[in-house]
Amino acid sequence: MKTYTTAGALGADIAAWKAQGQHVAFVPTMGNLHNGHVALVDLARERADRLVVSIFVNPLQFGPEEDFSAYPRTVEEDAALLVDAGVDALFLPTVDEIYPRGENHATFVEVPGVSDILCGAFRPGHFRGVATVVAKLFNLVRPNLAVFGAKDYQQLVVIRRMAEDLCFPLEILACPTGRETDGLAMSSRNRYLTPEERRIAPKLHAALAEAVARLEAGAEDWTAIAGQLVAGLEEVGFRPEYFELRDAVTLQAAGCDDRDVVIVAAAWLGRARLIDNLRLTR
Repeated sequence: MKTYTTAGALGADIAAWKAQGQHVAFVPTMGNLHNGHVALVDLARERADRLVVSIFVNPLQFGPEEDFSAYPRTVEEDAALLVDAGVDALFLPTVDEIYPRGENHATFVEVPGVSDILCGAFRPGHFRGVATVVAKLFNLVRPNLAVFGAKDYQQLVVIRRMAEDLCFPLEILACPTGRETDGLAMSSRNRYLTPEERRIAPKLHAALAEAVARLEAGAEDWTAIAGQLVAGLEEVGFRPEYFELRDAVTLQAAGCDDRDVVIVAAAWLGRARLIDNLRLTR
């Protein structure tokens, strides 16, 4: 695996690969990698000849109450994991490389309609930061395909809409959510859980699974379903932000009889903000 800190050097090698007819896959990350990221890499590797992974902690997607400087940076451990996973290129840009005029003076990308709801309502500006940095990375790497995790479902919808609206010539693949054996979605945030909170954390996925089961059994009152399940989460220590039934493509509010839906949830447990989702297609 070769490591790059500048877009120019990386771009030259990618151009050479493409001149040889090779397809390039791309997995953008913020580092602090875990087995869920490995699944993204594995899927990308299956679909392309060359694989680029970036690690960039993006200041533009951190809110005023979120500590950019405290985000865990584990580059050496991440690099070792990526070597074992067969990655060809690791892109480690600096903030100056991505935002040469500073992040507060950067041209930004905003995706209306899907950015200011759900997580966007609780983290204003977050998806502006995500869309902006991903658009920049797409332009720098110019991959044939990019892979994102389905756990961050709203992010996936935002990026797909952005790529379509801005005519990026690439395919975007969704990798199924990586889970621990007890159902907890893999996340860098899980490191903030105490042992007792870690025992409770899988109940978020269990609540989503219960909601899916009730819909499949013919339940018609989503307000009642969500109210009961949210109350159950609160009883065991969660502080839910939302527990919603949404159209799987548009993220607009859906009904129990809609055919392609996703149940999305976000809840605090101690210091950790956990998100998860389950999709239901009928």
